[in-house]
Amino acid sequence: MQSTELAKKIRRIEIKSNKLVDEIFSGEYRSGFRGKGMEFETIRQYIPGDDVRSIDWNVTARYNKTFVKQFVEERELNMFLLIDMSRSNSFGQKKEIIAEISATLAISAIRNNDRVGVVFFTGKVEKLIPSKNGKKHVLSIIESILNFQPQQSDTNIGNALQYFNRIEKKRSVVFLISDFLDDGYENELKVSAGRHDLIRIRVVDRAEETIPAGAIFIFEDLETGQTFEMDNLKHDFKIAPTDGGSKRNLITVYTDEDYVKPLRQFFKRRGKR
Repeated sequence: MQSTELAKKIRRIEIKSNKLVDEIFSGEYRSGFRGKGMEFETIRQYIPGDDVRSIDWNVTARYNKTFVKQFVEERELNMFLLIDMSRSNSFGQKKEIIAEISATLAISAIRNNDRVGVVFFTGKVEKLIPSKNGKKHVLSIIESILNFQPQQSDTNIGNALQYFNRIEKKRSVVFLISDFLDDGYENELKVSAGRHDLIRIRVVDRAEETIPAGAIFIFEDLETGQTFEMDNLKHDFKIAPTDGGSKRNLITVYTDEDYVKPLRQFFKRRGKR
């Protein structure tokens, strides 16, 4: 991609994502993802109605007045985007949708002083961007997504999850973004969900779900390069999603629809938990 064209795309995605965060996601993101816990802030005099469990008995005894410890939520979170860069995710508008969703999530995070990191994977883990905060960091993430040239074309979700669990011991909010055209990763999914707050975002083109009736089709697997023939003269053929995980933390985004609605619905459900 030419540098001028790339710069324009990055700027367009930045403007769109900033607008979405300003208008929609800032409140939902904050309520949907809690901080790591509570941290001590100060000591103040007791007010009727305060929780008696927060009384600081040492200070109370010293001054002969009741004092309580005041805590605030420790907000800073660690977010990671695990992005499937296999060849099937270059089909249609999928790659650009993935970039926009990633930008919106990353900007939501840095607005709340959270850190964002990225793992790009195919059949192997191809690149790690350590978690940081700041606008420049987010813009570099967007550029990497748009400009990334993977070394392999296949997908191995289980391998990516194993790698992430090995390198990241700190509990993180993890968005696994893929079309999930893979299998055999269910165990790694369960392990990751136990260690981290794991959310899956499935980005799919409707052409990948239905083979229309009326012709004999020759298909090429975008990831393996293999071709096969299918006689589909009579009926539309529905292709079932391969993602076998729980639907509770799954967001499905179709490339011909506005991705804002499913993301917003997810954040609202999280905020009510």
